[in-house]
Amino acid sequence: MNWADYPSHIEIYPPKEFNFKECLVFLERSDQEILHQVKNESLYKLIPVDESLILCKIRYSDECIKVDFPISAPSSEKRKKAAEYIWEWFDLDCKLGEFYQIAGKDNVLRGLVQDYYGLRIMCIPDLFEALVWAIIGQQINLTFAYTLKKRFVEQFGESLRFEADTFWVFPTFEKIASLEVEDLKKLQFSTRKAEYVIHIAKAMTSGELAKELLLQQQDYQQIKASLMAIRGVGAWTADYVMMKCLHQTTAFPIADVGLHHALKNQLGLDRKPTIEEIMDIAVNWEGWQAYATFYLWRSLYD
Repeated sequence: MNWADYPSHIEIYPPKEFNFKECLVFLERSDQEILHQVKNESLYKLIPVDESLILCKIRYSDECIKVDFPISAPSSEKRKKAAEYIWEWFDLDCKLGEFYQIAGKDNVLRGLVQDYYGLRIMCIPDLFEALVWAIIGQQINLTFAYTLKKRFVEQFGESLRFEADTFWVFPTFEKIASLEVEDLKKLQFSTRKAEYVIHIAKAMTSGELAKELLLQQQDYQQIKASLMAIRGVGAWTADYVMMKCLHQTTAFPIADVGLHHALKNQLGLDRKPTIEEIMDIAVNWEGWQAYATFYLWRSLYD
């Protein structure tokens, strides 16, 4: 991590392949998003650090990400943890230039990487949040998924008020582990989804499931198998979590409806491509399927 610490703010120096405005386009894709706010080209994010909640105002200026703390400046140790969170959130460890090398030779990706140069996968550093968000989104449209997430966060998450706004953090797995299925069904979760979310929360509370344990495996297939052993986690959910939380650039949610729509648009087809056709299209994406997917998703917001 390349950063500088100051008493009242921090500065984060991203790699050259970084475009803050493009990342904001993705973050602003839904007006129902509750876990961050964008105002006047600044990004506001409430970050849990140890037992504290730290409100960050994130902006881009002079080729660096500047982070202010509008409520009060945290300790130097907590400032470092906030910087680590933001570094991971923007996936700044990824060597994006390598993706651009292969994308520049690919008929589908070539134009996308020119249009969205510097866009990075907007990650979900917290494993519980990544799993729950993926499960919420199963077999429903994105609008209703955001509605469910908003209800879930407002019911069980923590918040801080600053000026006229309320900022939220995702509920902890410890809190959700204590719930009953009926508690989530009241929010219009299906019985199955409620069971899955509570089961995951209990597995994480017991230490049976942890991000660190998954990352220790390092092998893509091994991590995917471990995730798919969890109730409610199929191939799409596993790949989504590997892509957004575990930084596996080979993760490929090939059955994703958004991916299919984007490819239909990019290829000028009169129907969505089949899985077999997508496998043929993606033959040159090896090692970078996650970024190819993310850039295709981005094309849906133009």
